[in-house]
Amino acid sequence: MLPAQARLRRRPEFTAVVRSGRRAGRPTLVLHYLPERPADTTRPVVRSGGPLDPPAGPRAGFVVGRSVGNSVCRHRVTRQLRHLLGARLHRLPATADLVVRARPEAADAGSAVLGRDLDAGLDRLLGDRPGAPRARRP
Repeated sequence: MLPAQARLRRRPEFTAVVRSGRRAGRPTLVLHYLPERPADTTRPVVRSGGPLDPPAGPRAGFVVGRSVGNSVCRHRVTRQLRHLLGARLHRLPATADLVVRARPEAADAGSAVLGRDLDAGLDRLLGDRPGAPRARRP
């Protein structure tokens, strides 16, 4: 389960990640990843003494549209994704935002398939896989 402070909740937060972030498509999922939050993101700041404390950690949000299925199917897919990502949230940097969009194929996929696609997408976005292309230098 994702803690409340690790969830994207507002439309502008989702929009910023989808428009400005990197994308990795898999057969059942599309992951949108933004490693650094924009300064204008309306994230509530936890105050513990200093005027601006650092963000609490990475955040994630889910988009499971009607093309995936009826309400029961969409909620099942969302619960599965939330559980799977909760175990993988430690892989993301503290300033990262991630949006996971389910494709219609996710309706018939089990947790093992969704987990495999989630791992593959995160590997691609984070560059954790062996032989990952390195950033070019000018």
